[in-house]
Amino acid sequence: MAVGRPRAFDADEALDKALVVFWRKGYDGASLAELTSAMGINPPSLYAAFGNKEGLFRRALDRYEEQQGCFIDEALAAPTAREAVERLLCNAASKHCEEGHPQGCMLVTAGLSGDEESSAIREELAARRKAGEDDIRKRLERAKREGDLPKTANPAALARYVTTVLRGMSVQAAGGATARELKQVAEMAMKAWPD
Repeated sequence: MAVGRPRAFDADEALDKALVVFWRKGYDGASLAELTSAMGINPPSLYAAFGNKEGLFRRALDRYEEQQGCFIDEALAAPTAREAVERLLCNAASKHCEEGHPQGCMLVTAGLSGDEESSAIREELAARRKAGEDDIRKRLERAKREGDLPKTANPAALARYVTTVLRGMSVQAAGGATARELKQVAEMAMKAWPD
């Protein structure tokens, strides 16, 4: 079996750099030239390692969820549904504004624009956002079964409300809102919690 030339770059490091470009510019806004420049590789190396731009983007999304999404599972593990949602919103306020990476949630900001050719990417982003909403809904359904939410509570509607606030906070962060301002939004949102 013939052995090819060894890869001259660290694929994980290159992926982290591509992630930042996609996070800042979105899928459509990130050109191949910008991606390869940021990654420190040439187009043939990108294709050999990641298949194509779409494959690279999907891998970047996986990496993003690994690095940035762990706070969601931790929040949803809180003892009460109210505490879970409050942690989720407050932690998102901090995460969306952290130094060292673009502001906001990549699953939201990377999908704010796109043309017909990127419909598969928009669908992928929507599916991942929906999966997050489903996780919140399942946690709230459990809370209702356990008596932690009132019998009149609608877990699906409440999950939709929480994710709408989260996505709005992401857009606000991308527009320059501070963590303090977003925590105020989280506090206001919690005033709508069902009693």
